[in-house]
Amino acid sequence: MTVRALVVDDSRTMQQLVSRELEGSDAISVVGIASSAQEARQMIKALDPDVVTLDIEMDGMSGLEFLERIMTLRPTPVVMVSSLTSEGAEASLTALEIGAIGCFDKRDLSLRGEAGKSSLVDLVFTAAKARTSPGFGNRAARVQSPAQAKAATTYRARDRSVIGIGASTGGVETLIELLRNFPVDCPPTVIVQHMPESFTKSFADRLDRLCPPSVEEARPGAVLAPGKVYLAPGGLQHLEIAGDPSRLHCRLIEGDKMNGHRPSVDRLFHSLARFAGANALGMILTGMGNDGAKGLLAMRNAGAMTLGQDQASSIVYGMPAEAFACGAVTEQLPLRRIGARALEWCRA
Repeated sequence: MTVRALVVDDSRTMQQLVSRELEGSDAISVVGIASSAQEARQMIKALDPDVVTLDIEMDGMSGLEFLERIMTLRPTPVVMVSSLTSEGAEASLTALEIGAIGCFDKRDLSLRGEAGKSSLVDLVFTAAKARTSPGFGNRAARVQSPAQAKAATTYRARDRSVIGIGASTGGVETLIELLRNFPVDCPPTVIVQHMPESFTKSFADRLDRLCPPSVEEARPGAVLAPGKVYLAPGGLQHLEIAGDPSRLHCRLIEGDKMNGHRPSVDRLFHSLARFAGANALGMILTGMGNDGAKGLLAMRNAGAMTLGQDQASSIVYGMPAEAFACGAVTEQLPLRRIGARALEWCRA
């Protein structure tokens, strides 16, 4: 299968660089190049590309405004291409929340991954496999105000219960959708979401604003407590839990990548199997690859409840599919039901 890509950027130099990078793969064809949102809109209608690469900062209509229109009117897999400074990380998170499949740093053009492939090529291939529909990225319809989100609830978690979540491609909007329905006093929850180091602090802050529980980037020694959600920092360390079942805490461990990732979902899930056992619930969500499958199976073998997101609601049905195929998933559910099932299982 040849992936048909449309490149959208108002810089001629970047148009050439991105196009050359993509056409370095025999399996990608650049079918068009647009310099503005208006030109891109016409090309999307005429060419029906499999994937659009889109600059965040453009003259006239910004990439974020155009992305929102694409996801509302003609959902298409989109990869944002930008310079990921600290300000760019905020814009990129907004793009992922709207419905972009991934974000690529312009400074990494020609950077080769572990298998010698272009990082941008890998991301475009991932995007081509993603599911998009008008329902994804509809932020206005789903996000509560912070005042609504922090309202008190009557939920009480069972003593020692803990939730572990793993996600990758498509995980930003999926986690917002999931956690906005968690109560303010939810079970202690630890999350590994594959994303760059510069993103995770901003993402934790965003989740904290939008969702009822308190969300923070995990710190070494942070004690797991009801109403708290801990997001693994990106890039340099793995997140694990450890300690006595009645007083578990976060620990950050240096080490090689696992399944191509650091932090790795497998590392988190294996630690939950060891230290939380039958008190834990593991949840594997949308994402490319197989990270988390073996760890979730270890959790199930240790007596934990294990949930997997189903294919129909996954933006990329890769990680949940691998976990289901190896027998790690006790129940496979759509996103709209998976959070309620987890809370029901953990209720006192």
